[in-house]
Amino acid sequence: MEIISYQSQYAKDFKELNIAWLEKYFWVEPHDEEVLGNPEKYIIEPGGTIFFVKEADEIIGCVALMKMDEGVFELTKMAITPTYQGKKIGQKLMEHSIRFAKEQGWDYLIIFSNRKLENAIYIYKKYGFEEIPIGANNPYTRGDIKMRLNLS
Repeated sequence: MEIISYQSQYAKDFKELNIAWLEKYFWVEPHDEEVLGNPEKYIIEPGGTIFFVKEADEIIGCVALMKMDEGVFELTKMAITPTYQGKKIGQKLMEHSIRFAKEQGWDYLIIFSNRKLENAIYIYKKYGFEEIPIGANNPYTRGDIKMRLNLS
């Protein structure tokens, strides 16, 4: 298993992994459609990145770091193939993402989530994310919690 950076050949995997969990727990919102349909435009070109977890020749997980503001990135679109869930792959992606963000000198990582995703919220807190007011810039109607990790 290895964590690799974005390559356009995996854009379809990125979309499919995320659509699967969104449809399982919620619904696919217009913002999701935009970002998942064109990750290079919405994530890569503005200065963000996407990481994939690759096992042999299969993409089994992903996460995106999407620029929100100078030094502030949203950790978003994290998904693991169901057969690989429960093997701490999401935690490895989280550790890799936090390390990368610190190396870039970013100030904060932000997460918009939903309290229904109790395991995810637990992991975010485990890695030091703290709940903050959602504010007016919540891009997701399903989002009912906003969390921030101070990277400095």
